[in-house]
Amino acid sequence: MKKIENDISALGKTIKRLRVSQNLSQNQLAQLAGVSLNLISQIESGKPRVQFIKLLQVLNALGLQLHVELGSTHLVIDKKLIAQEN
Repeated sequence: MKKIENDISALGKTIKRLRVSQNLSQNQLAQLAGVSLNLISQIESGKPRVQFIKLLQVLNALGLQLHVELGSTHLVIDKKLIAQEN
């Protein structure tokens, strides 16, 4: 379970970094993604109970795509390695 929590935390930090690099406030990103400000805060804080579809909406609003390779042990968002199984 700790591995999953670390991956979620890394993903949240990456989303925050990308949001800031695009000069977006949390509120602006929430509006672009069609989700609540609270949800953006939860994602960036690494809260594990975010609905996957909502996470995809946020990634889409940032102009990103999620790439998951079956049989692989890593998650890539917009060609940036987010998490990798040790």
